[in-house]
Amino acid sequence: MGERRLEIDPWRIVETGFDAADGRVCRASESLFSVGNGAMGGRANFEEFFSGESLQGNYIGGVYYPDKTRVGWWKNGYPEYFAKVLNSAFWPGVDLYIGGERLDLAAPGAVVGDFRRELDMRRGLLTREFTVVLPKSGVRVAVEARRLVSMAEPELGAVSYKLTLLSGDNLAVAATAFVEGDVRNEDANYDEKFWELSSLDRDARALTMRTRKTGFEVCWGQRVAVSCADRRLSGENLSAGERVAERFEAVLSAGQSVVIEKFVGVASSLNHPAGELADAACGVAQRALEQGFGTVLMAHEAAWAERWEGGDVVIGGDERAQQGIRFCIFQLLQTYTGRDSRLNVGPKGFTGEKYGGSTYWDTEAYCLPFYLATCGEEVARQLLLYRYKQLPQAIENARKLGFTGGAALYPMVTMTGEECHNEWEITFEEIHRNGAIAYAIYNFCRYTGRQDYLFEGGAEVLIGIARFWAQRATWSEPKGRFVILGVTGPNEYENNVNNNWYTNYLAAWCLKYAIDAVGYVASRDPKHRAAAVSAAELARWAEVAEGMFLPVWPESPVDKEGIFLQQEGYMDKEQVMAEDIPVSERPINQHWSWDRILRSCFIKQADVLQGLYFFQEFFDREVIARNFDFYEPRTVHESSLSPCVHSILASLTGRAEKAYELYLRTARLDLDDYNREVHEGLHITSMAGSWLSVVEGFGGVRVGCDGRLHIAPKLPEGWSSLAFRLHYRGAILAIRVAAGEVAVSSENGVEAETVIGGDLYKIGKEEITIKIG
Repeated sequence: MGERRLEIDPWRIVETGFDAADGRVCRASESLFSVGNGAMGGRANFEEFFSGESLQGNYIGGVYYPDKTRVGWWKNGYPEYFAKVLNSAFWPGVDLYIGGERLDLAAPGAVVGDFRRELDMRRGLLTREFTVVLPKSGVRVAVEARRLVSMAEPELGAVSYKLTLLSGDNLAVAATAFVEGDVRNEDANYDEKFWELSSLDRDARALTMRTRKTGFEVCWGQRVAVSCADRRLSGENLSAGERVAERFEAVLSAGQSVVIEKFVGVASSLNHPAGELADAACGVAQRALEQGFGTVLMAHEAAWAERWEGGDVVIGGDERAQQGIRFCIFQLLQTYTGRDSRLNVGPKGFTGEKYGGSTYWDTEAYCLPFYLATCGEEVARQLLLYRYKQLPQAIENARKLGFTGGAALYPMVTMTGEECHNEWEITFEEIHRNGAIAYAIYNFCRYTGRQDYLFEGGAEVLIGIARFWAQRATWSEPKGRFVILGVTGPNEYENNVNNNWYTNYLAAWCLKYAIDAVGYVASRDPKHRAAAVSAAELARWAEVAEGMFLPVWPESPVDKEGIFLQQEGYMDKEQVMAEDIPVSERPINQHWSWDRILRSCFIKQADVLQGLYFFQEFFDREVIARNFDFYEPRTVHESSLSPCVHSILASLTGRAEKAYELYLRTARLDLDDYNREVHEGLHITSMAGSWLSVVEGFGGVRVGCDGRLHIAPKLPEGWSSLAFRLHYRGAILAIRVAAGEVAVSSENGVEAETVIGGDLYKIGKEEITIKIG
């Protein structure tokens, strides 16, 4: 057994060496090499049988189960369930016996050699090669396996599996290609099985499973071609129960191979009438079979090339940084495509079960800017429409907690718009998530330069959010200000605090933005629903916004040398720096009691700094720098969403070394397994933050107060160049930074105004080059 190692390569993730005894590493690799296409995807489980530790996982976007809430003490307002993306049928399976002995890399005595697993990010192709000496017979075989989840055909998965006999003669090889529907979720609260058999059509080789409670139906249709010595083999249909299976047999001598090409169509009731699922799934698989794996792969590669055309980032002189950002972009592109407004971006994407695969505020805060800039405004608009369509549920969520009059509280975790998170400090208190929804609308409108989304639902969402904040704030007689009590900010290592600066600032901003949005819509369309908001209600919003208490330290309204206080009482804590925590006690969430964490000053992720990142154009650089220097040393970065924000602010304030350090941490968070949790799945939403660290941080791209695109790059030491593209107000801008200059052009010829080095330029098809300091 070899030691597992990841190579540095600008376009590939390559693992060499394999040790079946190290279960955590085996599961981590399954996460890292996951493949998907926005509609479905799965972990890189071995096609053949594997008796070692594994988290088998294949997931279908939008198909979920309402797992009954499990808490020790029920509190009024708790959701009845926690929605979970389901581990669905294992479709890549190929079970092999050589001379009656099962191929299993974890079998005692098996000797694995030349192991290489590769994820080609440019092509979206997972490849695995190895040799193995079987423990009982001593026979040696070689395997080459390729797998894809088609980006060209959203309902297709394909496997090419070649087994070559390296020793022995006249050995019977039996290969069974199968789809296994008898699967379970590792994170099931009550060890329930979430699927039940709907139907098995043996002749069509189609398995249809139904989710319990929610009643989703999914059909897997399998087609297989097996060849040996240029001869097509016939198979035996062994389908039964919750399993489609076809068995093929051949006799091999040393040097001979058997090649299995397997195609599986996956059709769900989200997209097809229930009675037509088998026809749809089998039709996809049959067409792929007729084309062959090579042709299917070519179409898949072409679709990936189109996505890379708009989304790639090219870094000169730093292959670790290059590999890190491409891995992040690859995962984001295969997690969400914008084809379906019913889908969103789960924190683990299609790579694991943790967090249930549901939607969090991460989408609006981090992911929307990435898709807006790399895929275009129509893709990003789908994410906004997702929230607009769930406005009635957000209003109902607020009603359950006692809010009235159309106040809306968007959920912390959701599939359908209904809250399904069941930790009280999150469900009831982490209400800043509401502000991220409003900020996404603002961000979309200012980036595109179009306010029309306010007429398409944006204003209505803002009104619901403003009504919530106006009711959630309380008038404090001693302070003579409005306060917001009993909250959890982005720093989840503080619960049930009063006057979290970020939450209060965001609430006041939301109220002001909602007032502006209502005024804008009413002045242009007096009959629009947003125009019906009364003058009295608008006045109330303004009163709360203007009177919001914002804690500072030292507590002096005229002291301009202080910092924005994370929340009241923060300075009562012992002020210890994160660097003083012994390495043996990191991460603290795996070593300390929750009581000890809550009493400490340590910050899980950007909190005050999250607000300064969002609204950096409203604050002087020295104010941002002062707060950064105070909070960064106290931040343990034990949320994947933290390093990217800190990296961007470090770039903004001239802290180049810190910016680069934090960039590597966010871009290579999973590749280097900083938090030792990759075995649970990847951190998909924070990968968008990695892209922001490059483009907004080092690239210095930002829409300024003047409404124009500003470009002020500051490359890290060791980077010779940086190049990327942006969809911006109809233009596709190609931006290249190198050797003290910026070159910009509009690839599609649409003109765009940009500010570079303080000067305004009209960018057209002809590239212009500007010297920068």
